[in-house]
Amino acid sequence: MRVVVIGATGNVGGLLVDRLVADPAVDEVVGASRRRPDDFPAAAQWRPLDLRTDDPAPLLAGADAVVHLGWLFQPTHRPGTTWAANVEGTARVLRAVSETGVQSLVYASSVGAYSPRTSLRRVDEDWPTHGFATAAYSREKAYVERMLDTFESTHPDRRIVRLRPGFIFRREAAVGQRRLFGGPLVPAKLLRKVRVPVLPDPGGLVFQTVHTDDVVQAYQRAVTGDARGAFNIAADPVIDMPTIGHLIGVPVVRVPQRPVRAALAAAWSAHLMPPAPGLFDLLARVPLMDTARARDELGWQPEHDSIDALRALLAGLEENTGAATPPLDPQTSGPLRSHEFGTGIGEQP
Repeated sequence: MRVVVIGATGNVGGLLVDRLVADPAVDEVVGASRRRPDDFPAAAQWRPLDLRTDDPAPLLAGADAVVHLGWLFQPTHRPGTTWAANVEGTARVLRAVSETGVQSLVYASSVGAYSPRTSLRRVDEDWPTHGFATAAYSREKAYVERMLDTFESTHPDRRIVRLRPGFIFRREAAVGQRRLFGGPLVPAKLLRKVRVPVLPDPGGLVFQTVHTDDVVQAYQRAVTGDARGAFNIAADPVIDMPTIGHLIGVPVVRVPQRPVRAALAAAWSAHLMPPAPGLFDLLARVPLMDTARARDELGWQPEHDSIDALRALLAGLEENTGAATPPLDPQTSGPLRSHEFGTGIGEQP
């Protein structure tokens, strides 16, 4: 089996390439990304690919399966850039899959593609995927879900898998998470240098996390198995602000949501923080997922619980931990984070 991984250098992609190289069912692994990592496995091939401009068809020729992980989260101040990579780039991937005859496509969807929750009841994969109107990330994920619906209806002979994970954490992802959601003004070794006396809790912020290792396991099973359709991927227990406060050792104080969102919106408008205020809307209303289908049909079973995943990220934020791959490498930020400032807060060069 020849497998192409698009977005092979991120939080999930780098580990997935390693896992597929070691899988006896996989004969050849090709990883594609905008930038080459320093420690790409010698047993795999790396190819440059920028989905904003490049045609992936030559790369996909002869592949049995494609894993599409490529996604730009930033710059939120330039939505045309993320749309070009995420939506138009995915259209290029789908066209290439059609033209080259690739039989299996595994796509990185997200809990962010789902419509807002109406209760704390866990939802299965039939919950609507219309996204959040105010969050560009969510709108783009939802739009791609519609593209996949169309592709499935016109290509019934192809096997399409959509994984919809919760928030994906590991220790080595800390630098990348700080870059995307904190920006260059947030200090390195965040939890060591910044000790807040209390943790504000806007109320209603409940979400699911999953360790990167377990997400990679799900992708590997999706590639080498015969399952098709959508799968929720998340670990237990559900995370809330009191859980985070307990882990970092500070008390939690309830505050109204509206002023918190207003402060985030002001910071984003002033280019002081990278996450757009719509992400707060998403976090405040993201549904809780039922993962029974992934366990039953993929045979997926997480080895880490959600507390393990969150604790790993917090440890990385305390130590400024990264990995030798551009999205996660502290060196990517440049001297004094000049690359982050130069390209836009939160954006990578």
